[in-house]
Amino acid sequence: MEIETGDILLLLDMQNDFGPGGALPISGAENIAMVASLVAEFFDHVIVTQLWYPPGHEAFVSAHPGKKPFETEVLSYGPQILWPAHCVQGTPGAYLRHDLRVPQAELILRRGLDHRIAASSAFVENDRATKTGLAGFLREKDVKRLFLAGLPFDFTVRFTAEDGRREGFDVFVIEDACCALDIKGSAAEAKQSLTKHGVACVTSADILES
Repeated sequence: MEIETGDILLLLDMQNDFGPGGALPISGAENIAMVASLVAEFFDHVIVTQLWYPPGHEAFVSAHPGKKPFETEVLSYGPQILWPAHCVQGTPGAYLRHDLRVPQAELILRRGLDHRIAASSAFVENDRATKTGLAGFLREKDVKRLFLAGLPFDFTVRFTAEDGRREGFDVFVIEDACCALDIKGSAAEAKQSLTKHGVACVTSADILES
């Protein structure tokens, strides 16, 4: 498919903690940055997102004695999966992977700075009230189509894609530039939900061979 001048590539949370040896490793994540970097060469506009959680975040299982990782706890805004502490501000795991090559990136969007609220989407945090400013930034640039890649497919990619559709953008997920955690079938659930919301799934080959 042909990439147009106004299209934008959104690279989601390609951080060390999701790779081998990280606090929340995702199988296959070590290959994603290379694919994303190749795809990025076709885009004039690239945005990178980065989780930047403070220590002791309430979405971390360590803040809830007696709970286990990936169990659900009701926080102030509703049910929340409890994660192992990851992408903590200033730690090596929070930094972007060294093999992510996007010199044309015009914005690094950090999320999750409020210790009370997790951040699954790049558009709005999990309380569904705290906006990141991404939608306004895209509208100022008159963006119509978003292409998403990153980690994890079944959480950040899924919810960012769905919110992108709610904001009125055409959204494409580059599937082979994503990897899923797949917690209790969450990968299949994400795929079904993306289809329901009108999000198109493509591959890097669709772009590289255009």
